[in-house]
Amino acid sequence: MLIIAYLAVAITAFNRKPAAQVCHDIELVIKDTVYAGFITKKEVATLLDKKEISPVGKNLDRIRTKTLERELAKHPLIDRVECYKTPSGKLCVEVTQRIPILRIMSANGENYYLDNKGTVMPPDAKCVAHLAIVTGNVEKSFAMRDLYKFGVFLQKNSFWNAQVEQIHVLPGKKVELVPRVGDHLIYLGKLEGFEKKLDRLKMFYERGLSQVGWNKYSRISVEFSNQIICTRRE
Repeated sequence: MLIIAYLAVAITAFNRKPAAQVCHDIELVIKDTVYAGFITKKEVATLLDKKEISPVGKNLDRIRTKTLERELAKHPLIDRVECYKTPSGKLCVEVTQRIPILRIMSANGENYYLDNKGTVMPPDAKCVAHLAIVTGNVEKSFAMRDLYKFGVFLQKNSFWNAQVEQIHVLPGKKVELVPRVGDHLIYLGKLEGFEKKLDRLKMFYERGLSQVGWNKYSRISVEFSNQIICTRRE
């Protein structure tokens, strides 16, 4: 009789549904911390509140993570998002931000970032990484195609990413660069073949300017193949 009574109590205890666990917080994880700064926990929470789908205070088993992911992915600064529940009662939001590679400030008043996928980001993104600024006659189609390729090159090339401070677009889509080191302008002309042009210029930096001085010339042109044209400073 005692054994039967024990088994009845045990079965009842094990089959009893646990009390529903409530989500008590949102934990934000930003994967690309080098560029972190324009997505915050407060911003995520505010966005979910506006959509009236905030998980805080709700039973975990009633929270639909796919719905949260879908709504957060609409944010103009978010590339990818993954939501999941933790045993401690939190909702974890893992965000992959869109990575800006150029800051566009054109002569026609357009102001925006260009990301590493060639799409436009709003100017209010709180980017903390160093980016080259693009000025001058910048058409958006030119920025999203030609300047995008140049921006990806800069992002991957540590030397030129550190050296190029400004990209100025002249009429006819010709380009000149303002370097961080040296009081001169670099004239590329058209962007076609820019990698070979900059390789040639880097060699000139190492073998020429290092000998005569970085401020001897006011303008260095690498527009034409197999030659570098320097204008002496007056």
